Amino acid sequence: MKTRFLLSVAVILSVLGGGAASAQSAEEFFKTGLDKSKAGDFTAALQSFNQAIAMSPENAPSYYNRGWAKANLRDHRGAVLDFDRAIELNPKDALSYLARGNSKSKQDDHRAALQDYNRAIELVPDDAQAYYNRGLSRTKLDNYKAALQDFSKTIELSPDNIQAYYSRGMCKSRLEDYAGSIPDFTKAIDLSPKQPKAFSGRGYANLKLANFKGAVADYAKAIELNPQDADAYFNRGYAKSQLDDYKGALTDFDQSVNLDPNTAQAYYGRGFARSRLGMHRESQQDLSRAVELNNPVATKAAFAGPISKNLLDNLRNAVQDKSRMSELADNRAEAFYARGLSRSRAGDAKNAMNDYNRAIELNPTYAEAYFTRGLTRSQTGDQAGAIQDCTNAIKLNPKFAEAYYVRGIIRHSQGDDNGGCLDLSKAGELGYNPAYNAIRDYCN
Repeated sequence: MKTRFLLSVAVILSVLGGGAASAQSAEEFFKTGLDKSKAGDFTAALQSFNQAIAMSPENAPSYYNRGWAKANLRDHRGAVLDFDRAIELNPKDALSYLARGNSKSKQDDHRAALQDYNRAIELVPDDAQAYYNRGLSRTKLDNYKAALQDFSKTIELSPDNIQAYYSRGMCKSRLEDYAGSIPDFTKAIDLSPKQPKAFSGRGYANLKLANFKGAVADYAKAIELNPQDADAYFNRGYAKSQLDDYKGALTDFDQSVNLDPNTAQAYYGRGFARSRLGMHRESQQDLSRAVELNNPVATKAAFAGPISKNLLDNLRNAVQDKSRMSELADNRAEAFYARGLSRSRAGDAKNAMNDYNRAIELNPTYAEAYFTRGLTRSQTGDQAGAIQDCTNAIKLNPKFAEAYYVRGIIRHSQGDDNGGCLDLSKAGELGYNPAYNAIRDYCN
């Protein structure tokens, strides 16, 4: 016990500057702190800077470097206090403004960070890092146009800055300049071929540009570099579904669910793929899970094409199924809509109607939901209700060719030859070619 007590006293004396440590000067403590920082031992560096500041409390670099050590230890509040003191002692030190901006940004105080980055740029107008960091804060504030300018300036000053190309590509993507984002992601990949985020960024741009094969290739590389990225699996599955590779899509959606079982979009994607593969029971389970999750559904199936059922008793004119997942959305109505479609295909018209009703309740401007509810009503014999739903769909989307087509078929079957043929003519005018077959058979 006595030995342990003596050791404790020795430690205390050392911290207080006693013993051999007292022989060191503030400058020596400062240099030791720098060496420790360079070696990545920020805890030891902090202790050395403490000693330096205790012996020389007006030395700005000691505060700056202690703040840097604290920032690396994720003590950003403490770091800001040290940078405050460094700036107070030396108001023209651009590095202190830049570092304080970084710590404020880490605390999500991006507006305050911008002020520091602005001051750093005023003091050193050719500091690429200051422009880059200001660009990042601007993206956090959704000011993508200004951020784009900062990333471009960063690249001008530092042409091989990988992160600047990636960030500029992301900014362009946010501004829906997907074609413009691809060269930036490609440059980032050329400079560093093992950047999974750059492949994912380019993959997303390819998705939006309908280059689904390119998207599949990019996400495959992103997954190779980071096999734990659930979003990459989901997006690759999405691209595969657009290429009608539903088996491949199902495999990717499975993996997305396994990696992130609490995300609605993964269940939605898997439910969609299962529906396309005729796995209606499993599809309904997935879509129900997507509905139950609190997260908003992150995908939408725009079933922009004819339906593969002969839903109209009076006609045997089946329509080929071309439905696809097509765009992203954030409305829970989409999940009810998709589950309704799956139930319709499984012959469960009653529950399908419930889902369409719920989708319309959540989104009264949902033209596709009116249209598909109309098909189900026609299938169950409610032709008047079907006509009304198709009419509502047309009011919401005057270019909804399939709604004109179905309304025309039903009107013709109900004896309204003129109204029916006018609707079929409009469907053909809008690009739905099967309408001309019906016109040939029923209107001439």
